[in-house]
Amino acid sequence: MEEVKKILFPVDFSYVSPKIVPYVLTMAEKFESEIHLVFVVRGLDYYSDIYVSYVSIGNFEQQVVQGAETTMEEFSNKYFAGYNRCKVKVIIGDPAEEILNYVENEDIDMIIVGTHGRKGFEKILFGSVARRIIRMSPVPVLSINPHRKRKA
Repeated sequence: MEEVKKILFPVDFSYVSPKIVPYVLTMAEKFESEIHLVFVVRGLDYYSDIYVSYVSIGNFEQQVVQGAETTMEEFSNKYFAGYNRCKVKVIIGDPAEEILNYVENEDIDMIIVGTHGRKGFEKILFGSVARRIIRMSPVPVLSINPHRKRKA
C-alpha cells in the first residue's frame, strides 16, 4: 500500500463535519499523516452580472473569509486539539475545483469527504461537491455517509 502522508479533510461547518472527524483521526493516526482542514468560501464572482459595486462585493467577501478563518480555528481547536500535525486553510472559489487544486498543490495523498446521504432533488443540489471530488480526484477518496451506521 502506498504511504498516506497527507490527508485532506474538506469541511463545510455543517452538522455533518464533526461526524466525519473520528474517521479522519483514525486514518491519520494509523498512517501518522498530516491533516489538512480546508474550507472553501464560494466566490462572489457568480454575482458579476448583477450591479453591485465591486467594493461592496470585495468587502463582503473579505468579511466572509475572516469569519470562515475564525470558525476554522474554532473547529480545529475543538476537534483536532490533541493532534499536532494539523494545518488549516480557507480558500475562495468553486469548492470542488479548489479542493482538487489544493490536492495537487499540496501533494495530498488521500481525501476524506462526507456525503450528506440525501436523496432525490436534495442530492442534486447538495451532493455535487462530494460527487465531483470523488469522480475527478487524482488520489484515493474515502467517502463517509454520516447518516448510515452498520447495525451491531
